[in-house]
Amino acid sequence: MAINKVILLGNVGQDPRVKYFDTGSAVATFSLATTDRAYTLANGTQVPERTEWHNIVASNRLAEIIDKYVHKGDKLYLEGKIRTRSYNDQAGATRYVTEVYIDNMEMLTPKGASTGAAPAPQPNPAQAQAPQAESVQQDSPADDLPF
Repeated sequence: MAINKVILLGNVGQDPRVKYFDTGSAVATFSLATTDRAYTLANGTQVPERTEWHNIVASNRLAEIIDKYVHKGDKLYLEGKIRTRSYNDQAGATRYVTEVYIDNMEMLTPKGASTGAAPAPQPNPAQAQAPQAESVQQDSPADDLPF
């Protein structure tokens, strides 16, 4: 048995890009920042804050919702799976891209409070269950993407 499951809680790094296709499907892409807080080890060694950037892909109804409601700086809880794809750049070199194809999303930024600012350090994970959170789940798997 194999499991490919990713859970991320972070801030949107840029306004999502959404493509609509003649077939009626849509695909949204954006970056999400997750930040590990800085800390000090018992021996006094300082470990600095570390931010990871994730490439996010959503399809169909979830992409449409992202197009309408998700903006730079918004805090999101995402569930999905990791996929790696390759392509040849203009020089003919093979490039690899790792993406998270999401199938579930909760918007944690309160309505009307979109920050539009750069990603902030992450709060306590217990805050992910905030009562104002809105949950959206993908109807179909991301395997049906038209690209």
